[in-house]
Amino acid sequence: MSTFNRSIAFLALGLCGFLAAQQASADTKIGVVNFQKLLEDAPQTKSAMAALENEFAPRRRELMTMQTDLKAHDEKLQREGAVMAEADRVKAEKTLRDEQREFSRKASEFQDDVSTRRNEELGKVQRYLVGEVQSYSGTQGFDLVVAGDNLLYAKGQLDITPNVLAVVLTKPAALPATPAPAGAPPKPVPGKK
Repeated sequence: MSTFNRSIAFLALGLCGFLAAQQASADTKIGVVNFQKLLEDAPQTKSAMAALENEFAPRRRELMTMQTDLKAHDEKLQREGAVMAEADRVKAEKTLRDEQREFSRKASEFQDDVSTRRNEELGKVQRYLVGEVQSYSGTQGFDLVVAGDNLLYAKGQLDITPNVLAVVLTKPAALPATPAPAGAPPKPVPGKK
Protein backbone atom coordinates (compact mmCIF):
# COMPACT_ATOMS: atom_id res chain seq x y z
CA MET A 1 0.00 0.00 0.00
CA SER A 2 1.46 3.34 -1.01
CA THR A 3 1.92 6.31 1.31
CA PHE A 4 -0.88 8.15 -0.47
CA ASN A 5 -3.30 5.25 0.02
CA ARG A 6 -2.34 4.99 3.70
CA SER A 7 -2.98 8.69 4.18
CA ILE A 8 -6.41 8.32 2.54
CA ALA A 9 -7.18 5.32 4.77
CA PHE A 10 -6.18 7.20 7.95
CA LEU A 11 -8.19 10.22 6.83
CA ALA A 12 -11.23 8.03 6.18
CA LEU A 13 -10.78 6.28 9.54
CA GLY A 14 -10.48 9.66 11.31
CA LEU A 15 -13.59 10.95 9.55
CA CYS A 16 -15.54 7.85 10.59
CA GLY A 17 -14.38 8.34 14.21
CA PHE A 18 -15.38 12.01 14.09
CA LEU A 19 -18.84 11.16 12.73
CA ALA A 20 -19.32 8.46 15.38
CA ALA A 21 -18.33 10.92 18.11
CA GLN A 22 -20.77 13.50 16.73
CA GLN A 23 -23.58 10.93 16.81
CA ALA A 24 -22.72 9.92 20.39
CA SER A 25 -22.59 13.55 21.56
CA ALA A 26 -25.98 14.22 19.95
CA ASP A 27 -27.47 11.67 22.36
CA THR A 28 -25.69 13.14 25.40
CA LYS A 29 -27.59 15.74 27.42
CA ILE A 30 -25.18 18.28 28.93
CA GLY A 31 -25.89 21.14 31.32
CA VAL A 32 -23.90 23.91 32.95
CA VAL A 33 -24.50 25.34 36.44
CA ASN A 34 -23.03 28.60 37.66
CA PHE A 35 -22.62 27.32 41.21
CA GLN A 36 -21.42 30.67 42.61
CA LYS A 37 -24.58 32.40 41.36
CA LEU A 38 -26.70 29.56 42.68
CA LEU A 39 -25.02 29.89 46.08
CA GLU A 40 -25.49 33.68 46.12
CA ASP A 41 -29.16 33.57 45.07
CA ALA A 42 -30.32 30.58 47.12
CA PRO A 43 -32.65 31.49 50.00
CA GLN A 44 -30.86 28.87 52.10
CA THR A 45 -27.68 30.97 51.90
CA LYS A 46 -29.55 34.11 52.94
CA SER A 47 -31.22 32.24 55.79
CA ALA A 48 -27.89 30.85 57.03
CA MET A 49 -26.27 34.29 56.92
CA ALA A 50 -29.21 35.86 58.80
CA ALA A 51 -28.96 33.13 61.45
CA LEU A 52 -25.24 33.85 61.83
CA GLU A 53 -25.96 37.56 62.17
CA ASN A 54 -28.41 36.80 64.98
CA GLU A 55 -26.00 34.37 66.60
CA PHE A 56 -23.17 36.90 66.72
CA ALA A 57 -25.19 40.09 67.32
CA PRO A 58 -24.69 40.11 71.12
CA ARG A 59 -20.92 39.82 70.80
CA ARG A 60 -20.88 42.46 68.06
CA ARG A 61 -22.81 44.85 70.35
CA GLU A 62 -20.41 44.09 73.21
CA LEU A 63 -17.43 44.93 71.00
CA MET A 64 -19.05 48.15 69.80
CA THR A 65 -19.70 49.18 73.42
CA MET A 66 -16.09 48.37 74.32
CA GLN A 67 -14.87 50.43 71.37
CA THR A 68 -17.03 53.41 72.37
CA ASP A 69 -15.79 53.18 75.98
CA LEU A 70 -12.17 52.99 74.81
CA LYS A 71 -12.61 56.08 72.67
CA ALA A 72 -14.20 57.95 75.59
CA HIS A 73 -11.37 56.90 77.96
CA ASP A 74 -8.76 57.94 75.39
CA GLU A 75 -10.40 61.34 74.84
CA LYS A 76 -10.66 61.90 78.62
CA LEU A 77 -6.99 61.01 79.04
CA GLN A 78 -6.05 63.41 76.22
CA ARG A 79 -8.09 66.22 77.80
CA GLU A 80 -7.15 65.70 81.43
CA GLY A 81 -3.76 64.03 81.16
CA ALA A 82 -1.80 67.29 81.39
CA VAL A 83 -3.46 68.31 84.67
CA MET A 84 -3.47 64.86 86.29
CA ALA A 85 -0.98 63.82 88.92
CA GLU A 86 1.85 61.80 87.40
CA ALA A 87 0.89 58.58 89.20
CA ASP A 88 -2.78 58.96 88.17
CA ARG A 89 -1.85 59.63 84.53
CA VAL A 90 0.48 56.60 84.40
CA LYS A 91 -2.23 54.44 85.97
CA ALA A 92 -4.86 55.74 83.49
CA GLU A 93 -2.52 55.11 80.53
CA LYS A 94 -1.83 51.56 81.73
CA THR A 95 -5.54 50.91 82.19
CA LEU A 96 -6.24 52.24 78.70
CA ARG A 97 -3.52 50.03 77.16
CA ASP A 98 -4.88 46.98 79.01
CA GLU A 99 -8.41 47.75 77.80
CA GLN A 100 -7.14 48.21 74.22
CA ARG A 101 -5.31 44.86 74.40
CA GLU A 102 -8.45 43.17 75.73
CA PHE A 103 -10.52 44.75 72.98
CA SER A 104 -8.05 43.60 70.31
CA ARG A 105 -8.06 40.06 71.71
CA LYS A 106 -11.86 39.88 71.81
CA ALA A 107 -12.19 41.42 68.34
CA SER A 108 -9.72 38.89 66.93
CA GLU A 109 -11.54 35.98 68.59
CA PHE A 110 -14.83 37.34 67.27
CA GLN A 111 -13.51 37.51 63.71
CA ASP A 112 -12.10 33.99 63.96
CA ASP A 113 -15.37 32.62 65.34
CA VAL A 114 -17.46 34.40 62.70
CA SER A 115 -15.19 33.14 59.92
CA THR A 116 -15.26 29.57 61.22
CA ARG A 117 -19.05 29.50 61.62
CA ARG A 118 -19.57 31.19 58.24
CA ASN A 119 -17.45 28.51 56.56
CA GLU A 120 -19.38 25.78 58.39
CA GLU A 121 -22.75 27.18 57.32
CA LEU A 122 -21.67 27.81 53.73
CA GLY A 123 -20.33 24.26 53.59
CA LYS A 124 -23.75 22.94 54.64
CA VAL A 125 -25.49 25.09 52.02
CA GLN A 126 -23.01 24.00 49.33
CA ARG A 127 -23.57 20.32 50.12
CA TYR A 128 -27.32 20.91 50.01
CA LEU A 129 -27.10 22.71 46.65
CA VAL A 130 -24.90 19.99 45.15
CA GLY A 131 -27.59 17.50 46.15
CA GLU A 132 -30.25 19.69 44.54
CA VAL A 133 -28.25 19.98 41.31
CA GLN A 134 -27.75 16.22 41.26
CA SER A 135 -31.44 15.58 41.94
CA TYR A 136 -32.57 18.03 39.27
CA SER A 137 -30.07 16.66 36.76
CA GLY A 138 -31.19 13.11 37.37
CA THR A 139 -34.90 13.87 37.05
CA GLN A 140 -34.32 15.88 33.88
CA GLY A 141 -32.19 13.17 32.26
CA PHE A 142 -28.84 14.97 32.09
CA ASP A 143 -25.81 12.82 31.38
CA LEU A 144 -23.28 15.46 32.37
CA VAL A 145 -23.57 18.67 34.40
CA VAL A 146 -20.53 20.91 34.74
CA ALA A 147 -20.04 23.60 37.39
CA GLY A 148 -19.46 26.56 35.11
CA ASP A 149 -17.96 29.08 37.56
CA ASN A 150 -14.73 29.14 35.55
CA LEU A 151 -16.23 28.14 32.23
CA LEU A 152 -15.12 30.31 29.35
CA TYR A 153 -18.11 29.71 27.10
CA ALA A 154 -21.36 27.76 26.99
CA LYS A 155 -24.46 28.22 24.90
CA GLY A 156 -27.36 29.75 26.80
CA GLN A 157 -29.57 26.68 26.54
CA LEU A 158 -26.93 24.65 28.40
CA ASP A 159 -27.18 26.87 31.51
CA ILE A 160 -29.53 25.12 33.94
CA THR A 161 -28.76 27.49 36.84
CA PRO A 162 -32.15 29.30 36.65
CA ASN A 163 -33.99 25.97 36.52
CA VAL A 164 -32.16 24.59 39.58
CA LEU A 165 -32.67 27.90 41.39
CA ALA A 166 -36.40 27.73 40.65
CA VAL A 167 -36.51 24.29 42.31
CA VAL A 168 -34.44 25.49 45.27
CA LEU A 169 -36.77 28.47 45.74
CA THR A 170 -39.66 26.06 46.33
CA LYS A 171 -37.81 24.46 49.27
CA PRO A 172 -37.70 25.76 52.87
CA ALA A 173 -35.17 28.57 53.32
CA ALA A 174 -33.73 27.06 56.50
CA LEU A 175 -31.72 23.90 56.15
CA PRO A 176 -32.70 21.04 58.44
CA ALA A 177 -30.47 20.76 61.50
CA THR A 178 -27.74 18.19 61.11
CA PRO A 179 -27.96 15.75 64.02
CA ALA A 180 -24.83 15.33 66.12
CA PRO A 181 -23.17 11.90 65.96
CA ALA A 182 -24.27 9.53 68.72
CA GLY A 183 -22.31 10.09 71.90
CA ALA A 184 -20.90 13.42 70.73
CA PRO A 185 -20.98 16.25 73.28
CA PRO A 186 -23.21 19.21 72.40
CA LYS A 187 -21.56 22.02 70.47
CA PRO A 188 -20.78 25.07 72.62
CA VAL A 189 -22.45 28.28 71.60
CA PRO A 190 -19.76 30.88 70.72
CA GLY A 191 -19.65 33.76 73.20
CA LYS A 192 -21.39 31.81 75.99
CA LYS A 193 -19.60 30.20 78.88
